[in-house]
Amino acid sequence: MAFTVYALVDLFMTHAPRVRAFPKAVWIAIVVALPVIGPLLWLLVGKSRGGPTKRRATRSAPDDDPRFLGSIDAESSDERIRRLEEELRKLDEEEPQPQGDDETDQDTPPKSS
Repeated sequence: MAFTVYALVDLFMTHAPRVRAFPKAVWIAIVVALPVIGPLLWLLVGKSRGGPTKRRATRSAPDDDPRFLGSIDAESSDERIRRLEEELRKLDEEEPQPQGDDETDQDTPPKSS
C-alpha cells in the first residue's frame, strides 16, 4: 500500500515532459489497478531519468562575449576618450559670455510711474 501511495505521489509531482509511454491519466489507472506491478512499472518505465537535459541557448550581454570584446579596437576607444577629454577641457577654459544688461526681461511687466 505504501509503495502504491509513493508511486502516486511521485506520478503527480512529475512534470508532463518527463512522463514516458502513456499520459499521466493512464499511469494513474495502471498504478491503482495493479497495486504492486503498477508502481513498479511507473518507476521503471513511465518516468524518464534525470539524465542530461538540453540547455536552451541564453543570450548574453555583449561585454560578456569574448568574441565581441576581441573585435573592439582598443586604440580607437582610447583616442576617442582623449578627444572627449580635450573637448571638455576646452569648454572649461572658455570664459562665460556676459549677458547684456540692456536686454529687458520679457517676463517682467513694464514699470509704470
